[in-house]
Amino acid sequence: MSALDSTAHFHALLQFRGRTATWLAAAAAAAGLGRIIQAEEYLFQAQWTVLKSTDCSNATHSLLHRNLGLLYIAKKNYEEARYHLANDIYFASCAFGTEDIRTSGGYFHLANIFYDLKKLDLADTLYTKVSEIWDAYLNNHYQVLSQAHTQQMDLLGKLFENDTGLDEAQEAEAIRILTSILKIRESTADKAPQKTIFVLKILVMLYYLMMNSSKAQEYGMRALNLAEEQQLDVHEQSTIRELLSLISTEDHPNT
Repeated sequence: MSALDSTAHFHALLQFRGRTATWLAAAAAAAGLGRIIQAEEYLFQAQWTVLKSTDCSNATHSLLHRNLGLLYIAKKNYEEARYHLANDIYFASCAFGTEDIRTSGGYFHLANIFYDLKKLDLADTLYTKVSEIWDAYLNNHYQVLSQAHTQQMDLLGKLFENDTGLDEAQEAEAIRILTSILKIRESTADKAPQKTIFVLKILVMLYYLMMNSSKAQEYGMRALNLAEEQQLDVHEQSTIRELLSLISTEDHPNT
């Protein structure tokens, strides 16, 4: 391929990505306003653009199928929704890996379908997978910050700031997904308190990393109270107390 052909190909690719992104953004905005028919039109435009291209990335395929899955969930066409969410998970896994937070959204929406269809065992398995993915991601950031706080200073001599490694949209999605799973876990907390506590601890880490100590303490106390109420093992209670202690230390630092 000549340099001229390469340049033309590059510009064509940029135009394709721009068109696809525009259709997907318009569809998301319409869906957010409850305009399902309009969202469907935009998504079909995006789908047609993708089908005509040979340069579409796995990430774009994933985003398209996730939006189509959500559209069919809104229309209560669960068969089509499951098809598109399965494709979302496949392409997201190709792009990011099966255990990536960007793949977890597909698992979450698929779990919601199974939950609505009363296929609770399948839903439970997927909710657990989503929780484990977010726990692994946030725990990595938490461990780094926990060590930094122990040392008090980073390599530059500045106070180490909390950070989720997420943008605002991803943080909002994390909160929405995890609080949704928490509500489901709490509805059966008497049967599986450990699952409820697990999600509560993930939310503690999330809000701690977001520097929202009051919310982190709130979820931490809920986890501790449930652990004590259910008389869970001492190690579990100790782990929660350590989380609360770290949050309290940061909220009231020594001067």
